[in-house]
Amino acid sequence: MLNEKEKHRYSRHLLLDKVGLQGQEKLKAAKVLVIGAGGLGCPVLLYLTAAGVGTIGIIDFDLVDETNLQRQILFSINDIGKNKALAAKHHLEQQNPYITIKAFAEKLTSKNALELVQQFDVIVDGTDNFSTRYLVNDACVITEKPLVYGSIYKFEGQVSVFNYNNGPSYRCLFPEPPKAGSVPNCSQIGVIGVLPGLIGTQQANETLKIILEIGTVLSGKLLIYDALSGNSTSINIKRSEEQIDKTKAMKPHFASFNYDAFCGIDLINTIDITELKELLKSENIQVVDVREEWEQPRINELNALIAPLDDLDDFVNQIDRNKKVVMVCQRGARSLQAILHLKKEYGFNNLINLEGGLLNWK
Repeated sequence: MLNEKEKHRYSRHLLLDKVGLQGQEKLKAAKVLVIGAGGLGCPVLLYLTAAGVGTIGIIDFDLVDETNLQRQILFSINDIGKNKALAAKHHLEQQNPYITIKAFAEKLTSKNALELVQQFDVIVDGTDNFSTRYLVNDACVITEKPLVYGSIYKFEGQVSVFNYNNGPSYRCLFPEPPKAGSVPNCSQIGVIGVLPGLIGTQQANETLKIILEIGTVLSGKLLIYDALSGNSTSINIKRSEEQIDKTKAMKPHFASFNYDAFCGIDLINTIDITELKELLKSENIQVVDVREEWEQPRINELNALIAPLDDLDDFVNQIDRNKKVVMVCQRGARSLQAILHLKKEYGFNNLINLEGGLLNWK
């Protein structure tokens, strides 16, 4: 039940014939999990909080970086270096004290996904990599939870709702992941700052429609928006019983399923910053930095070969084949792409990726 202060706060909803008091009470009773508090997650969280969704979960293990502030509007410069889920919880609780925010400062994995997803009514995907998207989809299919999907690429965004009222799933649209490294994320190729807001608010809208049981939910359709032209197109998605059955059959071994391997990125050796520092002290290694020149200053201890990803082929002969070579970038995505390229095109087998990148080097 709403108290008097809540009735006043949500008065514009109460006036709507398709929401009203009953609808607002549905929102208060609802539980929504937002996976990723990044470009998409920020507007989703802001609008779900403002709308009065009673329990909002946020899972994100990443830290706020200054480069996030161009589009992740929930954060400020005072949040740099803080966990995104915890920082988001702090800001959202100030925006609306009448709801519950649950922050999970951890990585979503096949070991914790089912238990976590099971606690919520609607799941919103704000991730930016394919292995997590398939993980989230499968967890939703197994637990029978609707999934509100969004993705962004440069100037284009996509929105859909999967696993809703016997509708199609993400695997019905994309049965297999794209080739590893073939689709870069925004940390590799950039994104116009307003696009996550445009797509994220669409995701929030679909979430509210699901909870309120109003309108036509974007199930069975993929909405594609072009921010340069302002045009939207929609394509139909058919439910594949084969894909749904295969996903449901995964339940007994879901916790051990390797989504990185499924997406072709598990065969890469990785180290973290602590291990890199130890290697620099104990072994004669080479470090290759694939960031752009403007992403400086460089870290003196690395004595790295500077080989921007777009020009990597020009530096192949300078990459040592006879010692350990650690590929680095800001967050670890471009260096992974560089390794995949060098392995395929030039047969390198001595490359190591710095997981998480140099963002947190101290």
